[in-house]
Amino acid sequence: MEVQETRVQTDRVLTIPNILSAARLVGVPLFLWLILRPEFGGPNSDGWALLVLALSGVSDYLDGKLARRWNQISSLGRLLDPAADRLYILSTLVGLTWREILPLWLTAVLLARELVLLVMVGILRRHGYPPPQVNFLGKAATFNLMYAFPLLLLSEGSGLLHTTAAIFGWAFAGWGTTLYWWAGVLYVVQVRRLVRADTAAD
Repeated sequence: MEVQETRVQTDRVLTIPNILSAARLVGVPLFLWLILRPEFGGPNSDGWALLVLALSGVSDYLDGKLARRWNQISSLGRLLDPAADRLYILSTLVGLTWREILPLWLTAVLLARELVLLVMVGILRRHGYPPPQVNFLGKAATFNLMYAFPLLLLSEGSGLLHTTAAIFGWAFAGWGTTLYWWAGVLYVVQVRRLVRADTAAD
């Protein structure tokens, strides 16, 4: 998740946090391939897909923590980290929807929020502002969704483990979706205030 700090940024590229973020990006197509293998006649690789997601979650935690601890917060890291988060969410949405684990309406709700945010980023750029930084709600939403997706993938099947995974998976999905849109609304409010202040200054 994107690091919010007041410390001085570095322009260094080869830092441990950036390498971790880049590794997460490389894992996106691997995860999508693993989760879609059964749809194209291949063997079920859900276990490996879950492992990739788990490693992504660990690296997501480590890159922010190490960046703060080692003062390696970088401009590149601020781009790579949220990009990896969004690409994992997008690839998981595609894979789980394709496999009919996620309903189409939920995928549409989450993608609509991304579309709103994309419009807001365009408006900010037109007024000379950088994209808004991830706030606490945005981080919490991503956290919940990144827990929901592997649990929902694990829910495929019968038995106590799969039933329990489904219960917790849908709980995390509901919380994550709600927080995702709540954070989106806050972004819209933030953009509106900046644009109004910019217009008043002119």
